[in-house]
Formats: sequence, C-alpha cells, structure tokens
Amino acid sequence: MNKEVSTTVKVRFSDCDPIGHLNNVKYLEYMFNAREDHVEEFYGFTYEEYTQKTGCTWIAIQNEIAYLKEVRYNDQVLISSKTIDVGDRTAKVEILMKSQDEKTIHAVLWVTVIYFNVKTRKSEVHPKEIKETFGKFFVDLDQKDFQSRSKFLRIQNAKNS
Repeated sequence: MNKEVSTTVKVRFSDCDPIGHLNNVKYLEYMFNAREDHVEEFYGFTYEEYTQKTGCTWIAIQNEIAYLKEVRYNDQVLISSKTIDVGDRTAKVEILMKSQDEKTIHAVLWVTVIYFNVKTRKSEVHPKEIKETFGKFFVDLDQKDFQSRSKFLRIQNAKNS
C-alpha cells in the first residue's frame, strides 16, 4: 500500500501573477483541493459525508508553507499528501507540490488539524477507527520540524538540478 497518495493538476493562467508564476494563495488552494480528493479516493470518505454522519470534522489550526521553486502557467504538477502525525485530538499532514518527474519539490505544506465536534463546538478525541485509517497512511519523516524539513527538501532540489 502506497502511504503517499497523489494526483496531477494543470496550473491555470487565471491562477498566475503577471509574470506567469502561480500566485502564492493558489498554492494553498491547489494543495487543499488535492488533499480533499485524496481523502475521498484513498481514505474512503468525504469531509461532508463524515460530518453529516458523525457531527465531527477536522479544523485547520496551523499551516506552514515553504515555496521552494516557482511554478509557471501551464505546468503539470503532482500533488501528494501523507499523514505525518496522529495524536489524540490532532493530526498533521504533509502536502508536497512536485514536478511531474518528482525531481523538483515546488512547495511543502504542513497542515495541523484538530478533531472538532460541530454541535458542542469543542475538540474531541479521535475515534479508534479514524486513528487506524490515518495510521494506514502514516509516514514517519526523518525531519521532525518544519524548518528542518523545508531545508532538507531545498537541498534535495539543489542535488537534482
């Protein structure tokens, strides 16, 4: 089983700045949309269905992003995601935007989410089945903090260019 799932996306002209680079805000949009698709396709549910069924969802409480190499209009990029931490109430996901040949990392995003009950407006402990589902896609990274991870990926890009 592949623990890092991915999809390919084409960068649209309307999402770029006047010099043809993907707008910084659009990186986030592309990456979050890809993650939503990954959860549906590989984890087996949509956030909407899950919330309707359980009354709970995940709320982003922290985003950390590093823009490592520009993405240009009409580029095809591979966006991958994986679970890198699962706690009682929180989880952390890494989303990478890469070149199609996977030799260049364009951006890295770490999203920390909290499991949240919509009705009580409070966080709750992850149910056992969710921890197990996330665990199937868990990847233990060598770099344990965001700065170390982004530095590592920059070095990888330099080696591959």
